[in-house]
Amino acid sequence: MDFASLSKEQQVMVAMRKTLANVIKDTTPEPGMIHPLSKNTVEDLKACFVLISARERELMEEMGIENNARPHFTDEVKSADVIKFHKPD
Repeated sequence: MDFASLSKEQQVMVAMRKTLANVIKDTTPEPGMIHPLSKNTVEDLKACFVLISARERELMEEMGIENNARPHFTDEVKSADVIKFHKPD
């Protein structure tokens, strides 16, 4: 689903999630340095992500779209292998 095909509310959710993620990336300090954001602000950001993802999930359900996508590690063992079967001649 591309950005233009999303409802205005879905576009807002995507924009907010991306903006918050970029703020976090831009303010994350190098190891050993003090974080510029307070603990309360970090907790508020986490709460925002929870609310955004919950609303995105509700909108998908209202549209009848099932989202089974889950993040995976690149070295994660696959639970199944795809096998191609060829019709005998």
